[in-house]
Amino acid sequence: MEWYYALLIIFGGLILFMMTGMPVAFAFLLVNVIGVLIWWGGPSGLEQLIGSIHRSVTTFTYLPFPMFVLMGEVMFRSGLGTNMIEALDKWLGRVPGRLGLLAIVGGTLVATLSGSGQASVALLGSTLVPEMEKRGYKKPMSLGPVLGSGGLAVMIPPSNLAVILGALAMISIGKLLIAIIIPGLLMAVFYTIYTVGRAWLQPHLAPPYDVPPTPFQEKLKSAARDILPLSLVVFAVTGLIFLGVATPSEASACGALVTFGLAAATGKIGWKATKQTAMTAVRTSVMVLFIIAGATAFSQILAFSGASKGLVSFILSVQLPPLGAVFAMMVILLILGMFINATAIMMITIPIFMPIVKSIGVDPVWFGVLYLLNMEMGGTTPPFGLYLFVMKGIAPPGVTLEDCIRAAFPYLICDFCVLMLILVLPPVALWLPGLMT
Repeated sequence: MEWYYALLIIFGGLILFMMTGMPVAFAFLLVNVIGVLIWWGGPSGLEQLIGSIHRSVTTFTYLPFPMFVLMGEVMFRSGLGTNMIEALDKWLGRVPGRLGLLAIVGGTLVATLSGSGQASVALLGSTLVPEMEKRGYKKPMSLGPVLGSGGLAVMIPPSNLAVILGALAMISIGKLLIAIIIPGLLMAVFYTIYTVGRAWLQPHLAPPYDVPPTPFQEKLKSAARDILPLSLVVFAVTGLIFLGVATPSEASACGALVTFGLAAATGKIGWKATKQTAMTAVRTSVMVLFIIAGATAFSQILAFSGASKGLVSFILSVQLPPLGAVFAMMVILLILGMFINATAIMMITIPIFMPIVKSIGVDPVWFGVLYLLNMEMGGTTPPFGLYLFVMKGIAPPGVTLEDCIRAAFPYLICDFCVLMLILVLPPVALWLPGLMT
């Protein structure tokens, strides 16, 4: 069978199953079973499929994911994130777009504690958007900064998607987690420049208001109580990986332990909350591991059918320069991000893209950073961006999905600027991991 017929059968079946409303993981599993029957030795291939699935979910590489999920759950249930935002509020003076800036700074710090973009949007949105509305902020300046900065959880470690991408694409998870730090901070800088600049040029969008002065001693006290201890979590994850003291799996476990310790010190997380936290982390982890198992088998089916090899040979025959090939893949990811969630996109594209990346000699860590930035943008791209729906769900009455889309658009432009900067200047992403011991 020609490779393009195999590719048509595999992806055609996948799209057909997903259009019926079947969960993504089950759609991939069904396609895998059909692929086994056609290309992998029939019924005897099912045993190989089961063995492949078992090996894919029992690897030590995936341990950071449930640990990062656990960290995020503990932080939100214990109130650590909310306390941090309240402490930051005391340090901000009368700057244009003050609450928008608070959303960006808070979102950046929350991103260092939680690997979930939607959880970050939910926390910032429920905490800050009602206050912004009360202060007369218009929707572009109340919804936009939260939608933009909430997605920073994808681009600043600990990042759940970075762990999944590293494991699926066989990219060093440690280097990938370190490589996304500078791009993530650059995104925050772009958001800040845009938000403060627009609030200064159009003050009616974010009316200034009197801020009661906070004694310096109280500022120091709140920072020491609610912000400084969280640096232990950042060091336990990012610091240990960067210094080469711990692997990503070990560092994630240390981060979860430190987060539990800080939550226990606040006295806001008891046995009941701990049980709920653990159950949520287990459910989320099982769901993602099920998807990863399907993706691993899916890539093997593509290889056995000859579809991936044929497609790679075809693309290489076009003789695009490496930068052109990477740009074309980025365009595909941006389009897919409008309709499909990030995990499903990874399952579909990684088995296709990574052989191409290796064939054209592109640094896989650099490509991984670009890939993750596309996934972050997908969360706010209409019509099916997940962050848009999260914001619509927690926003005050009267906020429509169209309001969320309009508010998010300028921050998508900021993301695209950072994407082009990394595309043209790879050291932006590769300098920091190059310093790792």
